[in-house]
Amino acid sequence: RRSADTEIDWKAYMQEVEGFANGTLDYTQLKGDTGPLVYPAGFVYIFLGLYHATGRGSDIRLAQYLFAGLYLLNLLLVFRIYCRTNKVPPYVFFFMCCASYRIHSIFVLRLFNDPVAMAILFLAINLFLEEHWSWGCLLFSLAVSVKMNILLFAPGLLFLLLQRFGLLGCIPKLCICALLQVVLGLPFLLVNPMGYLTRSFDLGRQFQFKWTVNWRFLPEEVFQNRVFHAALLLAHLAGLGLFALHRWHRSYAGQLGSCCGPTLPAFCVCPLNASAWIVFILFSSNFLGVCCSRSLHYQFYVWYFHTLPYLLWCTPTTKLAHMPKVLLLGVIELCWNTYPSTVCSSLSLHICHGLILLQLWYGTAPTPVSHTPPPSRKPTAISKKAQ
Repeated sequence: RRSADTEIDWKAYMQEVEGFANGTLDYTQLKGDTGPLVYPAGFVYIFLGLYHATGRGSDIRLAQYLFAGLYLLNLLLVFRIYCRTNKVPPYVFFFMCCASYRIHSIFVLRLFNDPVAMAILFLAINLFLEEHWSWGCLLFSLAVSVKMNILLFAPGLLFLLLQRFGLLGCIPKLCICALLQVVLGLPFLLVNPMGYLTRSFDLGRQFQFKWTVNWRFLPEEVFQNRVFHAALLLAHLAGLGLFALHRWHRSYAGQLGSCCGPTLPAFCVCPLNASAWIVFILFSSNFLGVCCSRSLHYQFYVWYFHTLPYLLWCTPTTKLAHMPKVLLLGVIELCWNTYPSTVCSSLSLHICHGLILLQLWYGTAPTPVSHTPPPSRKPTAISKKAQ
């Protein structure tokens, strides 16, 4: 399917990388119909490959086929993560594959760069689960170079690296992440370093109110207010601090799995519980960032769509609790499919996010340790028949 909506974003992407293909290395000069290029260098290289593969971007049908393949690969990577954790019931995968028109549109119709970044991120998480931390950090940094939303997973990853390797041991892993960013951006850094850094890593960029999905119920002047942005940042940092202090470091020995006790996953012999611990920290770190985002546009749904089933089912679930969780998925999907967003849809989205946060907080609370008396050393009597 080809539509005008597809051509808007795809054409802009192709215009942005075409300048690089023609030899332009000043990042401030790379732009398209929708504005200047605002993504890091990894985006340029990947979409430059698509530019050449699709006849300078003219063959949109071929690009959609390539993104359909990316969609299937993304599902395979997500399913592998879920199989390692063994937390989500199989029927939930139906909703992940077939029940989201918005996700299919983001991948195959609109050809955004967000799915590319998320697919690389899920590959990195698979490497973390296999204890390939260096390769995982390399892929994580590559995902960041495609789109900066991947940084929402960074607090969780930093926590995992500190727990797994200690302060000194995690420095080489962080150096891998930083070095790749330097290597990818080097051609642009040599020409106009400030231009590259300010364009590709602009954390203060203003968003247009008409595209927001999550803050439609606010007046536009509040939405654009810097004080509001600062309050969201403080809420984000406070949420990360609370989860790091009271949930992440205990979740491994708490509700997510208790066969290994309070020791670190490096010394654990229970791979499923270790996987659940890693995935819980990364997914909850990202979800906290999504909840506190200054604005969510429609393509941003892919930032956390494939993590929602895990966040809902990683906590203990009774038989009667399955339907409310499915209902939450349905309401969130409805909010993201309401265009343009309304006061009702944006409020409903925040309510759903709040309910998920509450069940994550209370569902992963550490269980009290029962102090059972030590077994008696008095030998038990053995019956004559046993003898």
